[in-house]
Parts: sequence; structure tokens; C-alpha cells
Amino acid sequence: MNIPSSERLEKVYGEGIKSAERFRALAEQFKEKYGHDEAEFFTAPGRTEIIGNHTDHNGGKVIAGSIDLDTIGAALPNNSNVIRITSEGYDKEIVVDLDALESVVKGSGTVALLAGMMEGTQKFGFQVSGFDAYVSTNVIAAAGVSSSASFEMLVCTIINHFFNDGVMSCADYAKIGKYSENVYWNKASGMMDQMACAVGGPVLFDFANGSQPDYRPLAFSFEKKGYRLVIVNTGKGHADLSEEYSGIPNEMKEAAKALGVELLCETDLDSLLAHVNEISNDRAVLRAIHFFEENRRVDEMAAAIEKEDIDTVLKLVKESGTSSWELLQNCYSLQDCKEQKITTTLALTELFLKGIGDGVCRVHGGGFAGVIMCLVPLAETDNYVRYIAQYVGESNVYPMNIRAVGAVRI
Repeated sequence: MNIPSSERLEKVYGEGIKSAERFRALAEQFKEKYGHDEAEFFTAPGRTEIIGNHTDHNGGKVIAGSIDLDTIGAALPNNSNVIRITSEGYDKEIVVDLDALESVVKGSGTVALLAGMMEGTQKFGFQVSGFDAYVSTNVIAAAGVSSSASFEMLVCTIINHFFNDGVMSCADYAKIGKYSENVYWNKASGMMDQMACAVGGPVLFDFANGSQPDYRPLAFSFEKKGYRLVIVNTGKGHADLSEEYSGIPNEMKEAAKALGVELLCETDLDSLLAHVNEISNDRAVLRAIHFFEENRRVDEMAAAIEKEDIDTVLKLVKESGTSSWELLQNCYSLQDCKEQKITTTLALTELFLKGIGDGVCRVHGGGFAGVIMCLVPLAETDNYVRYIAQYVGESNVYPMNIRAVGAVRI
């Protein structure tokens, strides 16, 4: 069974040796599981959110980028109406019968996510059919770098290639993923995670146009400016966070409704300030202020990136993180306010950064539990990794880079 060429692998991963070994193992597992002598190969990265925390679901702006952790898959149509997916490390095969989607229990894990995607694909006018796939991932699970969106975008790339002649866009992928999470997972997510995984590279997104977000690539590299992006998994919280995640968009929409609109992108900060006393939910007001100020910061960062002004970029990342902590309030769960892994890890990181006099950190992704992001001077990266590993474990510290390629067939 042929694996992707070195040229293709180098385009995605910047090297062709370790990645070739990974795809060779994937091909062998696919053949052993499903008996196919050939396969097509696919990849979809995780994502990092640089700035624009929890704004996409209200039509806001985000700068995000795909990362060099990804989900890969070997797949082939199976001439049936049944989708069969095996994920490395999991004994139970994911099986979805396209003729019986209504029988899948919503909220029932990955099988529900897959069924929701297939329903969404057909609702949005695209074709689906049965296929076999073996997938493997090194995207950190349940930790704010969008392991679920990475899987979703991999599946979308597979069905686009096999059944839709490549006509599906990144926005189509994102709509399908959002539909599944909203309807089959009861998670009020927007489209940012999916879009960032699908597009690739650092990207400026504007979600004011709803299901057709505007986006443009940004020519930027933290490494070229002397900094390394480090993602730290602080540990998974013990609470079910779905209600708290959903509370953010819902409360922002509550504030918007008080201003006579559906989403905050349809109004502005001045209008909010004129109606503060009419909104009884104080946290909704704070989260709305975060939305408007975060949009401003995104615009300022896009301008700073174009000027290659790294000092302003770092300043804005820090301001954004402070706003997430104080106004958005997604750094710990109110279900168990004594468990504060994110805020503790941020505090420990701030002590390190203060000691070296450089770098910034912030909550990353959905928040409440999981991950922080840190931008550390290249010369201090190893020191920071050793320092923070004392508290979270070395296996939970991930120095990484932004990768230029999104969800694609290799």
C-alpha cells in the first residue's frame, strides 16, 4: 500500500521521515482492520486561538491558526450505506448506518457526532455514502485545541473527496461540524474551531456573515519574531462543562436581545452602555463588554501583525487573557470553584515570565478547565517547559508551531 510521498509530507509537516513512519503504521492498521489493499490519506490539524476568545458565536472576530498536532486517516469507500471508523487506541468501532440516522441517540459520544455530521451534510445539499476509515490523532483531547473539530474536519475532507468531487468549501465543513455539535451534542458552539482547523495557517476570521464567515490569511510567525507557542494542559476538570460553555453565547445573546438585536455583532458598545441598567444579569453585561473590546483587540492585532509589531501583539494577547479571566469569566467552573487548574497554572506561569521579564500567557479555547497558551522567548522555552512540568507533568506541556496547511487529502 502506497503512503503519501515525501514531497507531500514535507509540504504539510516540514519533514518527511517521522511523518512517513506515522502514515505507514496507519496504512498497516487500516489494512489489518478492513482488509483493503489500497487507501487514500487525509489530515486535519487542531487549532490554537490567538485572540478572539468566545466571540464567533455572536458574529465576532478571531485570529486563530492551525497547529502541528493533527488527526490523520486512511479511508476508502465500502460500496454500502454504512460508515465504519476505527480510532487508534479505542476498542469500539464507530458505526453509523446512513439509512438509520434517526436511531442514533443524541449525546451518545462520537457516534452521535458522526451521525449528526452525516445528517448535516445531507441537509446542506451534499452527498454521503459508506466508507471505512482508520484514524489516529496526537491532538490533545478535551483540552482546548479542538480535538473534536479536528476529527470533524477530517471526516468532511474524506466525504468531500470521495462523494462530492471536491466542491465543498471550508465554510461548508464548518457548518456541518457546527450543526452536529449544536443538534447532536447539545453544545452551543460557533464555527471558529472548525474553520481554523479547516483553513490552515494563521487566519483572521469575521463571523458577522453567519454561515459564510469572511477570512483572510495572515503572514505571521511567532518563531520568526523570537517566541515559541507553548500549550499547557492543566488537567481535565471533573465537572460536566457543557452548560457553562453554552452559558457564554446564551448570555451574550441575552444582552443583545435587550438592545433589540439577535447577536452582539449587530450593535456596539455605546448602545450596551446606554442600556446597562435594563439588563438584570450582570454577568451578561460583563460578557458583552468582553465581546466588544475583544473585537477591537482583534482588529488592532491584525494591524500590528501587518506592521510586524510583536510588542503590540504580545500586549494585546495579555489584555485579551485578562478580559477572559475578569469579564468573560471562563477560567474556572462555578460547579467546583475550589478546582482552579487554569488560574493556578496562569499564576505560576506569570511568576516565571515576571522572572525573565518577557512573554505572555492566557486561557486558551473554551476555558473553565483544560488549557492555557503561553508565548515564551525561544531562548527560555526549555526552561519554561522544565519549570511548568513540575506542576502539570512533562507530558502535558506542548511547544508547537502554527502549520500552514489545513484539512486536506495528502
